[in-house]
Amino acid sequence: MSLPPAFDDGFRDKLGELIAWRRDVRRFRREPVPEELLAKLLDLMQLSPSVGYSQPWRWLRVDDPHQRAAVQTNFSRCNSEALADYEGARAALYARLKLEGLREAPVQFAVFSDHGTAQGHGLGRRTMPEMLDYSVVAAITQFWLAARAHGLGLGWVSILDPAEIAGILGTPPEWKLIGYLCLGYPDEEHEVPELVRAGWESDTRLAGRG
Repeated sequence: MSLPPAFDDGFRDKLGELIAWRRDVRRFRREPVPEELLAKLLDLMQLSPSVGYSQPWRWLRVDDPHQRAAVQTNFSRCNSEALADYEGARAALYARLKLEGLREAPVQFAVFSDHGTAQGHGLGRRTMPEMLDYSVVAAITQFWLAARAHGLGLGWVSILDPAEIAGILGTPPEWKLIGYLCLGYPDEEHEVPELVRAGWESDTRLAGRG
């Protein structure tokens, strides 16, 4: 049996900085991400916890320009529909927000939860089948932090029609879309979330402080 690693105060401080600087990125530089780095990040993602060791995440890399264009079209329609739900100043502010990096991000993944997986033999999800989806969310978060540690930014696009995205990518019916991810080197970096900087929402970390 190998000895567990010892994490000192310096490591814990850096981990806190990593978590604080993990931001949703929408503005990317065009330079490519090295393939060996992508492989390393995906290997680290595979270490993420999953219910019953089911590992239900299914990562599809989207490189085909026609598929990417279709995803952008889907976003534009869904975004217009979302804008129609707001009125007045809130609508004007929403219209100014940049909510995706689909045109700029050099790497894009569609991440699904495989509801038909036999791995894990159903352990731990008879009463909470949603644990499959939560396992995929955990894997994305682990990937996100690892990417940030290597100087990459990630943006999670949710303003999409899951059924249409599945059709664009030709995925099995038992796969559920959890996230569409844009990955690359950030064009700018901020500790404060973009929606806070844009005035859409306040920073809850400051709530209650004098």
